[in-house]
Amino acid sequence: MIFKPSERVSDVKQYYFATKLAEIGGMNARGANVLNLGIGSPDLLPPQIVIETLKNTAADPKANMYQSYRGIPELRKAFADHYSDFLNVYLNPDTDVLPLIGSKEGIMHIAMSFLNEGDEVLVPDPGYPAYKATAELAGARARFYDLQEDLNWYPDLDAMRSPDLSKVKIMWINYPNMPTGATVDQEQLKELVAFARDHEILLCHDNPYNFILNKQPNSIFSVDGAKEFCLELYSLSKCFNMAGWRVGAMIGSAELINIVMRFKSNMDSGMYLPVQLAAARALSLGMDWFDNLNQEYSERKKYACRLFDLLNCTYNEESAGLFVWAKVPEYVQEVEQWIDDILNESRVFITPGFIFGKNGQRFVRISLCSSIAQFQEAESRIATTFVKSIA
Repeated sequence: MIFKPSERVSDVKQYYFATKLAEIGGMNARGANVLNLGIGSPDLLPPQIVIETLKNTAADPKANMYQSYRGIPELRKAFADHYSDFLNVYLNPDTDVLPLIGSKEGIMHIAMSFLNEGDEVLVPDPGYPAYKATAELAGARARFYDLQEDLNWYPDLDAMRSPDLSKVKIMWINYPNMPTGATVDQEQLKELVAFARDHEILLCHDNPYNFILNKQPNSIFSVDGAKEFCLELYSLSKCFNMAGWRVGAMIGSAELINIVMRFKSNMDSGMYLPVQLAAARALSLGMDWFDNLNQEYSERKKYACRLFDLLNCTYNEESAGLFVWAKVPEYVQEVEQWIDDILNESRVFITPGFIFGKNGQRFVRISLCSSIAQFQEAESRIATTFVKSIA
């Protein structure tokens, strides 16, 4: 018997990196030793005290029991304290914070909790592919809005007001932006919240890179009145090197959080207790943790920029987040082929920007999740193979 996928799955493509990682895995199996500079999976360890907390609590008999769908009080309070200490945003930990098994889970929860067949979702281009995929899985339609280099990857809100927005239920924003590294200031956050209020749109701010090379960390809830129209996703994956631990949170009003809970409570049975306690410990750390982390990423960024210089790409040195986004030289005609040539000739993988949308067609991205030694090796390979071959 042949089982066909549901219609909702049939139209959703497999995530690009899943396919590319399989290809790279095959190359490595043949001895290629590919340097993967594409994926933002932190290679650094979480804080030692966080690891110790996990170890010390794992032997507690209560650790193996089911946990609350809303997360333990200690974790909710830790998120609230973190927002208060670093972002001057005051939250009620009992009602405004919903811990998640990774913030990517939250993207799906929001789509399934608020979208109906025929609804529309404003999705940034370039942007994280999951925004589009989750909208379509929920039966809605992704409607792209442009982020353009000449506006520093900020939407032209005036241009967005003229089309009919009556079917739009959700708008995704993401600053510091992935993949471009662009940031927004307080006035721009106010403009975005006002846009959502004017059109009665749920504004969802995906905010996992807030403390990575970002001079001014922020929250959508620093804007007065944002709670009525906004949700924010926060994550420990990047800022605390805990990607595999799968810990995040949804921040918002009790009304919105309770709607999401109706869906979430049918999807999981709570998060492992030691992980929650360890995450709470991470959130209690001071600015020294972020300063040391950013010192390392700042040094790595210099080498990523050197690689782009070698490839004649242009980039913004002031970008934030875990990636460097660069425009390919004019003489490159087919970016995907160019990326594949670098992979095949130098055994170095760089992410093509087209996977993030049409506005990323002429761009590429390097992740900072590789050691300086790996960046130096990548530079040597590209200089002696790929660049030499086209000289």
